[in-house]
Amino acid sequence: MIDPSLLEILVCPKCKGEVHYNKGMDALVCDACKLAYPIRDDIPVMLEDEAQKLQG
Repeated sequence: MIDPSLLEILVCPKCKGEVHYNKGMDALVCDACKLAYPIRDDIPVMLEDEAQKLQG
């Protein structure tokens, strides 16, 4: 689980929009860009190259 205070300050590096935690994917998701940024060893990897594109 990611620290809620950290989640408040993190934004999508592509659009600077809000991200939210997706427990099932263990990732931070930007709905605007349809990208999921992975969390590895409790550290969000906020790099576009590491993000997974979401369907839809």
